[in-house]
Amino acid sequence: MAAGGGCTFAWQVFPPMPTCRVYGTVAHQDGQVLVLGGCGRSGLPLDTAETLDMASHTWLALAPLPTARAGAAAVVLGKQVLVVGGVDEIQSPVAAVEAFLADEGRWERRATLPQAAMGVATVERDGMVYALGGMGPDTAPQAQVRVYEPRRDCWLSLPSMPTPCYGASTFLHGNKIYVLGGRQGKLPVTAFEAFDLEARTWTRHPSLPSRRAFAGCAMAEGNVFSLGGLQQPGPHNFYSRPHFVNTVEMFDLEHGSWTKLPRSLRMRDKRADFVVGSLGGHILAIGGLGNQPCPLGSVESFSLTRRRWEALPAMPTARCSCSSLQAGPRLFVIGGVAQGPSQAVEALCLCDGV
Repeated sequence: MAAGGGCTFAWQVFPPMPTCRVYGTVAHQDGQVLVLGGCGRSGLPLDTAETLDMASHTWLALAPLPTARAGAAAVVLGKQVLVVGGVDEIQSPVAAVEAFLADEGRWERRATLPQAAMGVATVERDGMVYALGGMGPDTAPQAQVRVYEPRRDCWLSLPSMPTPCYGASTFLHGNKIYVLGGRQGKLPVTAFEAFDLEARTWTRHPSLPSRRAFAGCAMAEGNVFSLGGLQQPGPHNFYSRPHFVNTVEMFDLEHGSWTKLPRSLRMRDKRADFVVGSLGGHILAIGGLGNQPCPLGSVESFSLTRRRWEALPAMPTARCSCSSLQAGPRLFVIGGVAQGPSQAVEALCLCDGV
């Protein structure tokens, strides 16, 4: 189906993962899609590691993770994949950091995080790994910022975030890391802050106009988008319940301000806990949870040139809580929850580039 501007999107279905999982950690390296850890049918974190060869469409079992974990962060460093933090089999945040050596097919332990954390946001820049925020064993949100130096195998402290949080969205743009949202306990965070990698200073930007949990975020063409989510009632609205929304809020990095788009430019479906990505000048919203009794399969795109939402082909497998990654002209949607933890691996493809 055409999505405007000559772009066409279609789904590509890959063989299912050998292991069903949710909250798995995913990475793309040299034509391989690695899926690490996560939670299986038992609800406990896994040590299982598997890789999909994108060319042959075959799965291969890898050496298991030294530390079973779910919800970890992953960063590709050349021929290594660094796995950071997450939650372990007793539902406690972990400090363990481990590297998978692709050429050797084995794991090595690396310097642990200074503090155990889940919901850590990671960014790679010039071979250095920046780890921001997280939630520790005491359930308190963290403001710590650490940088990992692979040659020295050590973590160094950087100036803390102004707003402690975990599970934030991060974007690297120029010499700045932008940190948006996240959570403090069960409460969504509206803070939007930027760390200057050269000056090593933080800047507070205007906060999100609305407080929403499980929203989707993306950056494209100098704008940051915050989409949908579960709208939280105000502090004095005792009788209102959280509800799904199709809100679209956009931050212009050049002008430094948020715009809440009008009703005519909101998403077609109200949704939360969904996959968001950017391909070919389009912001994509995939699956998630809505007002229906089961996960959504609907997909829609917002054209940055035509400034409107359009329906795209539905997901082959409707799901929420999916892992995702972009590999060239493909946005992979991996695992998640359908009736239970899913084995599905599907990619929304920008056909002009596949």
